[in-house]
Amino acid sequence: MTINCSKALVTLASVDIEKIVDFYTQLLGQKPTKFIPNVYAEFQLPGIKLAVFKPKNTHELEFSNSGKSKISLCLEVDNLELAIAHLKNIGYPPPGELSIASHGREIYAYDPDGNRIILHQSH
Repeated sequence: MTINCSKALVTLASVDIEKIVDFYTQLLGQKPTKFIPNVYAEFQLPGIKLAVFKPKNTHELEFSNSGKSKISLCLEVDNLELAIAHLKNIGYPPPGELSIASHGREIYAYDPDGNRIILHQSH
């Protein structure tokens, strides 16, 4: 038996949804394609949708920022230096240095809730 999946999306929960929606709006340079204020926002990225939602009050503790998130949102960019400059411009500079991997150059950044974003530029 298999799951018949027609689409996939990555979702991030945030108790401060307005701040996280503003961050991804600025980072991605686009407004959400779906938006319910203080509840849900969805961004269309190449090949996948990124959704953010505010958990119900009964689930806030489950999604509180009690530690580092284990998810990484990897965004492949054409120009890593411009992407880093953009993050600095919106107030979220990457805390570390560029690293060289077998697949190209990358740097870690973090959204307002501490979710890791990997900005990656292929060779």
